[in-house]
Amino acid sequence: MPGLTIGDTVPNLELDSTHGKIRIHDYVGNGYVILFSHPGDFTPVCTTELAAMANYAKEFEKRGVKLLGISCDDVQSHKEWTKDIEAYKPGSKVTYPIMADPDRSAIKELNMMDPEEKDAEGQLPSRTLHIVGPDKTVKLSFLYPSCTGRNMDEVVRAVDSLLTAAKHKVATPANWKPGECVVIAPGVSDEEAKKMFPQGFETKDLPSKKGYLRFTKV
Repeated sequence: MPGLTIGDTVPNLELDSTHGKIRIHDYVGNGYVILFSHPGDFTPVCTTELAAMANYAKEFEKRGVKLLGISCDDVQSHKEWTKDIEAYKPGSKVTYPIMADPDRSAIKELNMMDPEEKDAEGQLPSRTLHIVGPDKTVKLSFLYPSCTGRNMDEVVRAVDSLLTAAKHKVATPANWKPGECVVIAPGVSDEEAKKMFPQGFETKDLPSKKGYLRFTKV
């Protein structure tokens, strides 16, 4: 399917939203944005997801990350649905905008179409999430089928990983969480690593003896 993937520039679309007209590049600005789609308003899994997004909004805000939703339903539908979302999770307010794409053209450009889920109008949006960086490119993507709700803890963890990697020029290992050791990229020599990480690093002794698995704290 043609469309966005990691490294691609997000189209600078301008769409109506629950917060008025939004041009995506302007909204991203010099920060990070989580751009996510949902198959439809007033649907069960989507209601739980957008409530979870609302519940985690402050966590993303602390990290300088904004939220931006999109679906094929119109703005009025989004606004009415928001009442259900907030009622489902009392105390959680939907403070982020939800863009409208009634003709589904933007969803196609953003590679957020579900090949199997359809209604009378055609294909529905998939459960897609792109993390977009300051350069307006996709840094990370999640793609879920309509039957599976997203794990917000993993989205937060992925954001933390991206921000840590960008700041310190490192990578994060499997199941990494903030405060744990990170790994030094293979392209960094030991001599360079000593300068970059004066706190030191540990090289794992593996059967290959290649010395590529190096851990450090940042």
